[in-house]
Amino acid sequence: MKSKTPEYYLIQLALSAVMAALVFVATMIIRIPNWMGGYFNFGDVLIFVSALTFDPLVGGFAGGVGSALADVVGFPVFAIPTLVIKGIEGLLAGLITNRKSIYRDILAVIVAGVEMVLGYFLVEYYALGWTFEMALSEIPLNIVQIVLGGVVGIPITVFIRKRLPEILKY
Repeated sequence: MKSKTPEYYLIQLALSAVMAALVFVATMIIRIPNWMGGYFNFGDVLIFVSALTFDPLVGGFAGGVGSALADVVGFPVFAIPTLVIKGIEGLLAGLITNRKSIYRDILAVIVAGVEMVLGYFLVEYYALGWTFEMALSEIPLNIVQIVLGGVVGIPITVFIRKRLPEILKY
């Protein structure tokens, strides 16, 4: 880990903003609606790239803010839950990876993915008052979204890590 110089914090701030914008775009660019009114998207790919490549706070910020902004535009009832759920997803993935082992990256995606799937299930069932069956029906698509996020995000992360300048490495 880098020493915490003012330059380090400035770089992390800039990376957080850029990665949040990329998560937003990835979430908005391809939206496949589901029968419940939600949508399948590719934002998790960029959440995992952010979290597995940079500081865990970058992953958390990018996941939470980028995804929540996309929900404000498309599905506002989920904006606040998404801020929390996707923020924790990015933070968890960033904390679990060691940025050296693909096995740790996979573990990070699995743990963060379980949190995301469980988080949305709990919000849909308890906070939004969906029936158990309705909330349960969202789980398969959320799992597919996480799997796709990991399958696409991990190779992108490995590619980026090899080419990052030292100053950007966590």
